[in-house]
Amino acid sequence: MLWLLAALVPLVLGGALLFGGAGALWPDPRTELGRALLQLRLYRVLCGFVVGAGLAVAGAVLQALLRNPLAEPYVLGVSSGAGLGAALVIMLGLAARSAFALPAGAFLCALATLALVYALARQHGRTSIYGLLLSGVILSSVASSLLMLLLSLASTEGLHGITWWLLGNLQSDSPATLALGSALIAVSFAVVWWLARDLDALTLGPEMAHHLGISPALVTVLGLGCATLLTAAAVAMSGLIGFVGLIVPHALRTLVGPGHRRLLPTAALAGGCFLVACDAFARTAFAPIEVPVGVVTALLGGPFFLWLLRRRAAGWME
Repeated sequence: MLWLLAALVPLVLGGALLFGGAGALWPDPRTELGRALLQLRLYRVLCGFVVGAGLAVAGAVLQALLRNPLAEPYVLGVSSGAGLGAALVIMLGLAARSAFALPAGAFLCALATLALVYALARQHGRTSIYGLLLSGVILSSVASSLLMLLLSLASTEGLHGITWWLLGNLQSDSPATLALGSALIAVSFAVVWWLARDLDALTLGPEMAHHLGISPALVTVLGLGCATLLTAAAVAMSGLIGFVGLIVPHALRTLVGPGHRRLLPTAALAGGCFLVACDAFARTAFAPIEVPVGVVTALLGGPFFLWLLRRRAAGWME
């Protein structure tokens, strides 16, 4: 499955370069306009692949650490927290001064949001799964309200750009942000892949992992930190794009099994291809009007999340 996905990646990326607001057309690289159009599409496709890979891996890690297939950065409020931090950085004008400002602001707010979600869900020394989901929804609503407050205070010039970014926009206009976000996602992926066998043990429970010679607390801290950094880097590059981390890992788990040594790299490849395909659809479905890719993933992920929730409530899923 991994080799099949690796073979499909260049086909998906190359095919996505054909699609734009003007329809399926390969830009003529011999003209200045064609070269500029090809460069814009290339940046967009690369950004979509990196962001999709990061969100899918973050979802897989959170599902392993929390031992629940409903866990996902968007559902747990991590994406909203990262979006709030990134929007605050943009409003303060710090993003234009340094490429590090946007990922740093997104990471700090995402980490604070995840810590609050975990603290609110922990009662009497135990963490309730539905408490996590409920806390994530509540804090996501609070973060969204604060985002609306920032939007109401924004200037007319910046209002449209921030709103479009919050809906999910893969058109990266900063090569520095794209390079930095890609590097952060690559480093975070390397760490969680190194922790793959520890994540397998944690899915059996912290007691079993401890008996296997693994420190559950250390693995949890490292895993949550990497998942938060993956989400923050993705949000800094593309805005809020939900449900990629829910759909992709759950679908792949039935194909490649629960072992994270195989699940994490396949999730990265499949997540990247999935988001690139969604973005190609968003660019062409209503051309020349462009739909934010976050709208497409939400339309796909919302019903999928409800289906999983109903299965969980019916006792069909462990």
